[in-house]
Amino acid sequence: MRILVVEDDKRTYEYVRKGFAEAGHVADVLVDGQDALAHASREPYDVLVIDRMIPGLDGLSLVKALRASGNTTPVLFLTAVGGVDDRVDGLEAGGDDYLVKPFAFSELMARLNALARRPPAQAERSKLAVLDLELDVMRRTCRRAGKAIELLPREFSLLEYLMRNEGRVVTRTMLLERVWEFHFDPQTSVVETHISRLRAKIDRPFEQQLLHTVRNTGYSVHA
Repeated sequence: MRILVVEDDKRTYEYVRKGFAEAGHVADVLVDGQDALAHASREPYDVLVIDRMIPGLDGLSLVKALRASGNTTPVLFLTAVGGVDDRVDGLEAGGDDYLVKPFAFSELMARLNALARRPPAQAERSKLAVLDLELDVMRRTCRRAGKAIELLPREFSLLEYLMRNEGRVVTRTMLLERVWEFHFDPQTSVVETHISRLRAKIDRPFEQQLLHTVRNTGYSVHA
């Protein structure tokens, strides 16, 4: 494997680079996030090992920038920041795995081998369609049966998440976390209110219903 390590702690990066070399892998080391962004954008790697607390551009911002540019190289965060919320933030930023320091090199190597075996990730679609309902994520437009539908920003995000999970049941908790970024239940009817408004725009004027309520579970978009 060819591995890029982005780590500013000399003791750590020398340790892992030595271990990778002994295992027959080639590892490049960079200590600055901004340098790593430029380097990873032009050089092919099998996996990236990134610390969160690095100068220039922090690890989360680095991975978000790589994903936004279409770079799908697997990323493992190797960091001392290990709370549950921290791990969730790392994975939602585009990371594929998360290992907290102190760590065993054997576990790091096993995780990287697993990442390298994964099939290449597909770029996230910018145009979504369910039957005659079309959503253009880049242009922020919505149409059904060729008719333009005006959506408020939160309504657009809600519909986008539902359409990306076409055919699956999405729970209220999932919507609160992904659309509103609430990691607790605010005990309000905000989800239900927005679902009702969305249904009035994308379903009621048309013959076939696409937005379905799954009793006591959540919601689903499908034909």
